Amino acid sequence: MNWHRTALAVALCCPAMPAVAQTTEAALQSQFEAIDRQFETFQRDTPVPGLVYGIVAEGRLVHVRGVGVQDLAEKRPVTADTLFRIASMTKAFTALSILSLRDAGKLSLDDFAEKYVPEMRGWKYPTTDSPHIRIRDLLSHVAGFVTDDPWGDRQTPMPEAEFAKLLRAGVPFSRVPETEHEYSNFGYALLGRIVAKASGMPYRTYVERTILAPLGMGSSGFEVSEWPIARRAIGYRFEDGVWREEPTMRDGAFGPMGGLQVSANDYGKWIAFLLSAWPPRDGPDTGPVKRATVRELAQGLNFVRATPRMGGTAKDGCTQAAAYGKGLRVSQDCQLGLMLHHGGGYPGYGSHMLLLPGAGVGIFVFTNRTYTGAAGTAWDAMFALDKAGALQFAEPPATPELVAAQQTARAIYAAGDVSVAGSALAMNFLMDRSAEGWRGDLAALRAQLGACTGKVEPLFPSGALSVAFRWHCDKGLLDGTVLLAPTRPATIQALRFRPKPAAKP
Repeated sequence: MNWHRTALAVALCCPAMPAVAQTTEAALQSQFEAIDRQFETFQRDTPVPGLVYGIVAEGRLVHVRGVGVQDLAEKRPVTADTLFRIASMTKAFTALSILSLRDAGKLSLDDFAEKYVPEMRGWKYPTTDSPHIRIRDLLSHVAGFVTDDPWGDRQTPMPEAEFAKLLRAGVPFSRVPETEHEYSNFGYALLGRIVAKASGMPYRTYVERTILAPLGMGSSGFEVSEWPIARRAIGYRFEDGVWREEPTMRDGAFGPMGGLQVSANDYGKWIAFLLSAWPPRDGPDTGPVKRATVRELAQGLNFVRATPRMGGTAKDGCTQAAAYGKGLRVSQDCQLGLMLHHGGGYPGYGSHMLLLPGAGVGIFVFTNRTYTGAAGTAWDAMFALDKAGALQFAEPPATPELVAAQQTARAIYAAGDVSVAGSALAMNFLMDRSAEGWRGDLAALRAQLGACTGKVEPLFPSGALSVAFRWHCDKGLLDGTVLLAPTRPATIQALRFRPKPAAKP
């Protein structure tokens, strides 16, 4: 692992800067055969009737593979054009629809949901001090509703009139809103109702016009009966030793939480669109929704949990910090950085998607067995790509201010005195540690490491005003960080050194 990847743990605390390097198809190509075998093994040993998986990089679907059959009667093979229900991976489409309506001035995320769903206005909340549910609470599953897998999945075809009747009767709360995350399909059905009210058209029509059609996802939609059965993956469950076909559910009030049907070829366009929002940059914003708006899907609330990785690296890999964003789960990994992911469990189907914005790579998989999404295999494939060195992570550029800051730090170390920095130091610097104290610290470092005139590793910025560095010294390594103050010109508000003496023979 190189210095920049080692420094990732330092940089995770701060916003990433724009960068240009991302993973290319050529870098991934050598690993496709091994990943094919991983998914073939999953399909055979689980088992599932069929699956399709895809890898997205360079803004397109660079690899796709179907395994098994889309139906057990006719034995039609799964292809990149086979249609699967993607279940809760629909939620990201719903969330982005809400955000696009916000962009259009049709709603605010801080609006009370009852403004658009009047049937909620008479609800009895758990306590007298319970806040009324806001749209943003529904997006991040903090509205206080009970986790409703598997009940919610079976509600997909519920007519709107029946949903309105359910809402007027009120619902029991699992907890006070805005106190804890609890996943809710019901909450996303409410968001679909809000999309319809704010846009003035049915939910499915808004998603089709705003997202699916502009992205060229012509085979995707919510009413599965509109496509010939020969194109569809039939959903099955394995029960009492035999395969049983699940009933095909029509579109209805709960479609916004999990009713979308897509092909791998179509879904690859969606993944490429999401990844195109990173990194932040200048230039035309040509997507159906703004890049900055897409990046909001990754903004979670403060209900962060420590969770293990999925797949084979869970046992030995680091624990992740994870939260729910808006239609996507958001994790920070000590090795791969920002990871966006979501599963989909549904009667007859399972799915999973995993994105690495820093590398510009996404993996997704669809199967036609109830609640069998191959999530672990997708994660194993991504970590296998990293282990093989196939992932090329964007390296944030060092600004001229950070380059100058490192030069100042080197001058300070060489002189053994911070006074040589002069006006490059912020007003707080010598208030936080006296010049005399710094002279003593620097003398101790120099006695331990000697001169640091050897190799200087490339800088690792964690923002436009903060940077990690590594120098090679006579008797070891010197790691450090510089933090600049929010002033013009930028001055050094904090300087940290961490010596790494060479091991004694």
